[in-house]
Amino acid sequence: MWTSGRMSNAKNLFGLGVSLYFWGLMDLTTTVLSGSARPFTEGPEDNLSDKLHQRMKRSWVWNQFFVLEEYTGTDPLYVGKLHSDMDRGDGSIKYILSGEGAGIVFTIDDTTGDIHAIQRLDREERSQYTLRAQALDRRTGRPMEPESEFIIKIQDINDNEPKFLDGPYVASVPEMSPVGTSVIQVTATDADDPTYGNSARVVYSILQGQPYFSVDSRTGLIRTALMNMDREAKEYYEVIVQAKDMGGQLGGLAGTTTVNITLSDVNDNPPRFPQKHYQMSVLESAPVSSTVGRVVAKDLDEGINAEMKYSLVDGDGLDVFDINTDPNYQVGIITVRKPLSFESKKSYTLKVEGANPHLEMRFLNLGPFRDTTTVHISVEDVDEPPVFEPSFYFVEVPEDVEIGATIQIISAKDPDVTNNSIRYSIDRSSDPGRFFYVDITSGALMTARPLDREDVSWHNITVLAMELNNPSQVGSVSVTVKVLDVNDNAPEFARFYEAFVCENAKAGQLIQTVSAIDRDDPQEGQHFYYSLAPEAANNPNFTLRDNQDNTAWILTRRSGFRQHEQNIFYLPILISDNGRPVLSSTGTLTVHVCSCDEGGMVMSCNAEAYVLPVSLSRGALIAILACIFVLLVLVLLILSMRRQRKQPYIIDEEENIHENIVRYDDEGGGEEDTEAFDIAAMWNPREAQLVVKNRQDMLPEIESLSRYVPQACIMDNNVHNYVLAKLYEADMDLWAPPFDSLQTYMFEGNGSVAESLSSLQSVTTDSDQSYDYLTDWGPRFKKLAEMYGATDSSGALW
Repeated sequence: MWTSGRMSNAKNLFGLGVSLYFWGLMDLTTTVLSGSARPFTEGPEDNLSDKLHQRMKRSWVWNQFFVLEEYTGTDPLYVGKLHSDMDRGDGSIKYILSGEGAGIVFTIDDTTGDIHAIQRLDREERSQYTLRAQALDRRTGRPMEPESEFIIKIQDINDNEPKFLDGPYVASVPEMSPVGTSVIQVTATDADDPTYGNSARVVYSILQGQPYFSVDSRTGLIRTALMNMDREAKEYYEVIVQAKDMGGQLGGLAGTTTVNITLSDVNDNPPRFPQKHYQMSVLESAPVSSTVGRVVAKDLDEGINAEMKYSLVDGDGLDVFDINTDPNYQVGIITVRKPLSFESKKSYTLKVEGANPHLEMRFLNLGPFRDTTTVHISVEDVDEPPVFEPSFYFVEVPEDVEIGATIQIISAKDPDVTNNSIRYSIDRSSDPGRFFYVDITSGALMTARPLDREDVSWHNITVLAMELNNPSQVGSVSVTVKVLDVNDNAPEFARFYEAFVCENAKAGQLIQTVSAIDRDDPQEGQHFYYSLAPEAANNPNFTLRDNQDNTAWILTRRSGFRQHEQNIFYLPILISDNGRPVLSSTGTLTVHVCSCDEGGMVMSCNAEAYVLPVSLSRGALIAILACIFVLLVLVLLILSMRRQRKQPYIIDEEENIHENIVRYDDEGGGEEDTEAFDIAAMWNPREAQLVVKNRQDMLPEIESLSRYVPQACIMDNNVHNYVLAKLYEADMDLWAPPFDSLQTYMFEGNGSVAESLSSLQSVTTDSDQSYDYLTDWGPRFKKLAEMYGATDSSGALW
């Protein structure tokens, strides 16, 4: 039968307190396997009572082997011995080992049955091995014993220290937390067998981090151990926790981990302004919403606990300035709320408050969580552009206003203390048609061209005001001009009217309804009156009925129209409006006589030809064309002769067409010449119209232009009206001479110090001409004297 045993390492096993050890044959209860030496087979069935009381035996009994892990010897580790009672020690029995680790981890002596471990065993890697043993006849290979399974268990020793698998740890706890507040729980794991001794019993302790924190030795829960820990004093803590096995006894293995603990912030610090007084300045031209300056209240807290809310609580500038909070930097930004004026107020004082919006009730005793500071703001003077009063102009003017009439006085002033003079002008991009003109000094807005409501009913112009001493300072104002309607357009037919009347039409039959339009827009609305023109008042063929709704009916007055007698009638109709003054126009209605069927449908409106036209010969056609050609030549000749009569106004081809020069046959008379033109005509056009002073030695075309002034402008004594009217007339009249043909020769002629500058009597060569006399003509001719005066060899002027 089989026996198993272990002859070595008994002391180690018993020293470790191992009680399970099988040696030799063991008598067990009926539940333990036993039997004869032969291979185990079931015998014939016996009664149940015999089996219960019979003691069963087998030739081998075992259960398991035990072997210590981490053997460090050089020789193979003896595990145990297998022996069959059929083995008489003569080597006839061969032992075979199979199963987990057979031949690799464990070997067996096939003669003696000794089992050895040939590799280092680690329980944490594998705690047991299951193998099978068999005894064979060495000669025949026949099994001497049935194959049996057994277990080799690896017995644990304390060879693994506790490990923190999740370390290092990161945790946080609010500052000022009470003692005993839980922070984090750490856990260490020991790979040793927890069921065998104290190898896996772990105890926690703190190596670094006292007296601020403590750890529960059994659970590893870290708690606060010190009250009133202040984040602003110390924010970060590094705690080292140790886990030791063997229940913390001497000789146990230990492992450590680091716990980084951060004190999170709470609102326990009130805000404080580092300055109690701020001094700022701002230009009076600063636009609304522009930044004046910044104030900041320091708060030792962070995050939401350091958020600030700034407000203005007092001062004389509460309605002029505003303050906003920058959420990123927690600063108060003071901005301009209303336009500033150095001339009105030069300085302001504000009281600014900064407060925490998020408070914690348990720290209210550390407050108040708000602070105030004083801000002084000085307004600096700048050179401002002129300001218009009012800031917008609305003008209504009738469309028949005279040219040069003042329609509005535009007023602007310099807001600065210096109060510089103002010069006015019109932004020409806003008045491309140049309908208006503004007086440069008075700001009087005047018309420069006729206004027509039907053409342009609204004008939006921009008037500019510029400081005389600083042209860069320019102000502007919008002027809206509404052109009011006057009755200056006569009504007319809405379209071309053409009526048809049947030959069989009866008297009083309606043949056409006419209507009219008027470009004017009277306030009381349009109302037209229709009647036949005076020359057709007694028309025997047609009559007109005014419907009093701006339409009229054209009716037949008789019957019996005949195409061959007259196929077309022209009926003049007089149309009048209800304006003041009443305007009227005459429209013509063309009436065709047509042949119609009995239902009144037009069939034909062409008169039948009773006389066939005689065809013309080729010679007659040529004669007609020749006559037409002769007439055209005569017309062209007449037009050419008319144009030659006005030739004095045309610029000579030899002259530069870009210059307006009037050529005289003689030189000017200088300051003593009073015959050129009468300058008084420009200041007194009324007298100029009555008495025209003609120069005897000059062509009639060069007379004073005052004779071209319309009567309406002559009656106005304002020189601006006169010039504007002349300008408009010159633009409209292609035959009028230009304004710059009126020349004033102040330093030329016999009456001048320079005498005559004409080249008619000059010598032909420059070599015989002397210009020394130029130096005697005064400072006005200094430049000419430098250019033409004689110089000595050194370059000095004689």
